[in-house]
Amino acid sequence: MRRRKLAYGVMMGACLILFVLAWTVVRLFSPALAVAMTVVAMVIPPFAAVVANWNYDRDE
Repeated sequence: MRRRKLAYGVMMGACLILFVLAWTVVRLFSPALAVAMTVVAMVIPPFAAVVANWNYDRDE
């Protein structure tokens, strides 16, 4: 359970960092790269939820 929580936190932290960097720094140099970073950041939360709930029934 601890490992899954850590993985979830890391993935969501990466998502947040991607969003913030994309629209504060990267957009000034490359708007297309900022949009690509945002798309990647949008894909991370569903995978983070899957990781957080992986083998949920076995832990109880």
